[in-house]
Amino acid sequence: MESINPATGEKIASYEAHGPERVDEIVSAADAAFARWRDVPFAERADHMREAARLLRERKDRYGRLMSDEMGKLLRDGVAETEKCAWVCEYYAENAATFLAREPVETDASRSFVHYEPLGVVLAVMPWNFPFWQVFRFAAPALMAGNTGVLKHASNVCGSALAIEEVIADAGFPADVFRTLLVPGSKMDAVIAHPKIRAVTLTGSTPAGRSVASRAGELLKKTVLELGGSDPYVILADADLDLAVEQCVSSRLINAGQSCIAAKRFIVVPEVREAFETRYVEAMRARQMGDPLDPASDLGPQAREDLRDELHGQVQQSISKGARCVLGGEIPDRVGAWYPPTVLTDVGPGTQAYDDELFGPVAAIIAADDEADALRIANDSPFGLGAAVFTRDVERGEQIAARHLDAGCCFVNGMVKSDPRLPFGGIKESGYGRELGPYGIREFVNLKSVWVR
Repeated sequence: MESINPATGEKIASYEAHGPERVDEIVSAADAAFARWRDVPFAERADHMREAARLLRERKDRYGRLMSDEMGKLLRDGVAETEKCAWVCEYYAENAATFLAREPVETDASRSFVHYEPLGVVLAVMPWNFPFWQVFRFAAPALMAGNTGVLKHASNVCGSALAIEEVIADAGFPADVFRTLLVPGSKMDAVIAHPKIRAVTLTGSTPAGRSVASRAGELLKKTVLELGGSDPYVILADADLDLAVEQCVSSRLINAGQSCIAAKRFIVVPEVREAFETRYVEAMRARQMGDPLDPASDLGPQAREDLRDELHGQVQQSISKGARCVLGGEIPDRVGAWYPPTVLTDVGPGTQAYDDELFGPVAAIIAADDEADALRIANDSPFGLGAAVFTRDVERGEQIAARHLDAGCCFVNGMVKSDPRLPFGGIKESGYGRELGPYGIREFVNLKSVWVR
């Protein structure tokens, strides 16, 4: 298992994968830790979680650099990601006891209530694109609920996986409450099947979600899946185009376009089609691709060369099926996994830019006949993670977001983003279950009914 710097192609480190015996040892240790951790009071759990937040802020520059080296994230974005992890730790330290408090229910009993109990060892299968945030948005609520966790991270970010384990240990959490498994994806069936694993959460591609859900389902183990997305951003005739362009460009290029909730399809009504496209292309052209450690860079490399090549293949297929490339679309002649800001227009069904998820800095502009057609196109996707609408009529935008966009996270006049205070997740092929907010912490607990005469 190797970490390769995608900006330079240089090997950073190699790691020896854990064999079956080591996996069993780690999972069994996490299960033994659960027997003790589940009875630790919320206040004591919160103390450890706040210390984790403090350590994350203290080490944010180190961890930001680690993310840059392992998967090409802009250094400033890695620092910000570490800060966001501290935020989610503090949020659940403050609120977990309230979210999981007993709920009295009036029945024919003298007393009855709903009691929340942790499940046990939760396996987290996590991706490389947000190597700290994806893990902490699982770990903070899961550990505060009294579960223990084992992490199977993406093979190219083993350093980040071990650093997260280090944070949890240094924050004073009891031994084995959170452990990292260094296991390739091809070996995951056996890990999921381990009798001490009680539930699985996965963030990743839709094919990976199908595989994990199938295996866990066979074994009747609870799953939460946050999968791919092809988020539509609908630009209506009365949109503030300056705001829309700024938000759409920022969302499309965040993390070099490698985000499930990045804007991917820009659906524009006729009244503003030409103006939006012109401004959007120029704004994309102005973004600078460069060294992720350079503060002047707006866009780093893709995480791996094979992923960059797959993205380029999708661009070429879309052009061959009728899309026009008006910016970018060529692999630069330089070492590393680089791909420039790219804009495709006249995108229609049958192109991968319309039908599939393009996981990189490639925007697809799609012309709609009118508002109704724009909403139809927005929902004409197997995915349903995020969506946004831009309009000066805020009440109309709210109605569209609440009732007419098929997605788990819908925004008005802003880019889709995750927030510890709001539930996060999708529908259709974007998965099921929710993370974050009060709903996220209740995914991996037993909602136990207690009836007393």
